[in-house]
Amino acid sequence: MRYGIVILPQDPWSIARHKWQEAETLGFDHAWTYDHLSWRSLADQPWYATIPTLTAAAAVTSTIRLGTFVSSPNFRHPVPFAKEIATLDDIAGGRALLGIGSGGTGFDASVLGQPGYTPRQRHERFAEFVGLLDTLLRFETDTAAEEGHPARRGISASGNWFTANEARMVGVPAQLPRVPFLLAANGPKGLDLVSRYGQGWVTTGADGATGEQWWSAIATLSGRLDDAAVKAGRDPLTIDRYLSFDSGGQYSLESVGAFEDLAGRAAELGFTDVISHWPRAEGIYAGSEDVLHEVAARITAG
Repeated sequence: MRYGIVILPQDPWSIARHKWQEAETLGFDHAWTYDHLSWRSLADQPWYATIPTLTAAAAVTSTIRLGTFVSSPNFRHPVPFAKEIATLDDIAGGRALLGIGSGGTGFDASVLGQPGYTPRQRHERFAEFVGLLDTLLRFETDTAAEEGHPARRGISASGNWFTANEARMVGVPAQLPRVPFLLAANGPKGLDLVSRYGQGWVTTGADGATGEQWWSAIATLSGRLDDAAVKAGRDPLTIDRYLSFDSGGQYSLESVGAFEDLAGRAAELGFTDVISHWPRAEGIYAGSEDVLHEVAARITAG
């Protein structure tokens, strides 16, 4: 089992840098921040940008993996975003993880004046977003192999949602064939997309479910991913599985016992990775850093 921590982008860097460095010192395998322009109940509070935050984190850490939790096409275009991610991964020395989702219906979905989209439209946009990101982030490798000049040939695409016209990237990827994709999906079409493109699957479980209902839904979704992978001709065990603990009505770091119980149940369901949130002083994810430290000590002790 690998363990991750989400550090919300709410603190000025003079404060935030110590959390990212501490996450590495405490022994977490990966650290994440939300890729939103603002978020739900915290919309009126400070909220810093994702890629600059992760880039700064990359510069002050050396081993912990760093990821977006999760990026979406709500306000991103694959061409500039692929260049940002490739640059981040270069600065991080190949430690970046790219969490990607279809994009919800909250603040990010309307802040730029976008119309409301149906679930079907959001999935179609998601699929096109992932497919073009995959092409762009692999592109330097393909070009280098064929021509020896990774920056001389552009890539073009014209879809229903995104267009690229002779796009260039940054050079040979820091990770081959590209930065790992961890796709957030629960529906059948989304799980099919995971099977096609994902090195990992991220889930927060069924919306609105809590307690045993949440765990039951998690088990069902995991089984559906198995089926989707087999259908796609892929071994389900080749897909890493990331569970966001704090989505089922219980905060994982409310106590050491709560965390250990959740981790045990996740392991029984075959999850390879679990993710908690750094304790906040109040409101959502409110908790004590003493619990965080004790949990980390138990993790590193094995």
